[in-house]
Amino acid sequence: MGSQGTDKVLTVETLNPNVKLMEYAVRGPIVTRANEIDKEIKNGAQKSFEKVVKANIGDCHATGQKPITFIRQVLALCTYPDLLNSQDFPEDAKSRARRILAGCRGASLGSYSDSAGVAVIREDIANYITQRDGFPSNPDDIIMSTGASDGIKSILTLLLTGKGGNERAGIMIPVPQYPLYSAAIAEYNAYPIKYYLDEEKHWGLEVDELNRAITEAKPHCKPRAIVIINPGNPTGQVLTKENIQAVIRFAKQEKLFILADEVYQHNIYAQGSEFFSFKKVLMEMGPEYNQMELSSFMSASKGFMGECGYRGGYAEVINLDPAVRVQYLKSISAKLCPPVSGQVVMDVVTNPPVQGEPSYELFIKEKEEVLSLLKQKARLVTDTFNSIDGITCNEVQGAMYAFPQIYLPPKAVEEAKKNNQAPDAFYCFSLLEETGICTVPGSGFAQKDGTYHFRTTILPPLEEIEQVLKHFRTFHLKFLEKYK
Repeated sequence: MGSQGTDKVLTVETLNPNVKLMEYAVRGPIVTRANEIDKEIKNGAQKSFEKVVKANIGDCHATGQKPITFIRQVLALCTYPDLLNSQDFPEDAKSRARRILAGCRGASLGSYSDSAGVAVIREDIANYITQRDGFPSNPDDIIMSTGASDGIKSILTLLLTGKGGNERAGIMIPVPQYPLYSAAIAEYNAYPIKYYLDEEKHWGLEVDELNRAITEAKPHCKPRAIVIINPGNPTGQVLTKENIQAVIRFAKQEKLFILADEVYQHNIYAQGSEFFSFKKVLMEMGPEYNQMELSSFMSASKGFMGECGYRGGYAEVINLDPAVRVQYLKSISAKLCPPVSGQVVMDVVTNPPVQGEPSYELFIKEKEEVLSLLKQKARLVTDTFNSIDGITCNEVQGAMYAFPQIYLPPKAVEEAKKNNQAPDAFYCFSLLEETGICTVPGSGFAQKDGTYHFRTTILPPLEEIEQVLKHFRTFHLKFLEKYK
């Protein structure tokens, strides 16, 4: 018999308390309500809108983005190798498929790969990183993962102390932050060391703030690592090289492992912004720094490809102690291997058609169309939010999101408290019910006390975003009027 007079082994009382602490806002209660409204509309309910616009999550294809032809061609050939005899596929897609299949056991995607991933795919990724950064990358340092999320959690697991209280591992995370980090830290009973990005300086990352955060945290934990998200999620900022250098110097001084979340490295829009990988900057800084432990993460789900459903990702993990590396590989072996089809997507992203190959022109055209539209929408969203009374929004320099600040009237804040909701959650639920626009409240990402935000994607088609922004403006002004 279980506890509390029930025959269940697991009850809410006996459940792992760390699971109850976990929150993942981008798929939280507001999304549950959005799904309910979707069903209501399908069942004939009359609403003031025709459909729910899910601007809560960076799911590119779900909002209408078309797959990149070359990626799907190679996937199709690898999945059904008989197509290699077809005249309907270009030779460069076939050559990549043959190379990948030759690296798979039994020449089939249906076989397990090595736990770290298919060797030829890891070679292609290492070549991509070498070309990107100008410093050599070792295929043995590439670990394939089920999306970037799984790779991140695998590294966080290594950093845990296995102790409680002030002996717990402390992980520095930005605020606002992608809730994967706060959720994983809660699940692992680690200690979140929150450092605040400066909204007034375009979500700047200040070393003085890093020093404040770690100093205040040291009595409560053992600081072990710092997480950097660049380009930022949910904030959309892009770090300068100088900023990255300052973070690296700080991590060296405090003896911290660096986790560089770089899944949006293709998504750079603002004039003057440029992506620099932490690996590149670390290497450029020379012998004093280039032996520091660093794990950087990439995903097939973002960028121009947006292949979320294939769950492809990788980590490049450098400068691990050899004995730790053995333990790391042992820990990932318990998961057998990430999806091999997702590994194929990652291969094509890092080994695309080159000039002179038959697929090159179409690939470049499709890639540039996706990125140029995202750039256009980033500008439109930024400008529109800043034109609305009671909202300010930093420029969306990169990634796929805007994170505007909303200035809520005191009456709205009081009403939210009566409903036992965070004020920005109250705002986002009202927005959803009245317009069908599903966003994520800033409280789900953490934010500076006394400020209210929401995150919205810039992914829907341009015409739809224009309509969404029009409906949003009308809602917001009515909301201010109602609670002024």
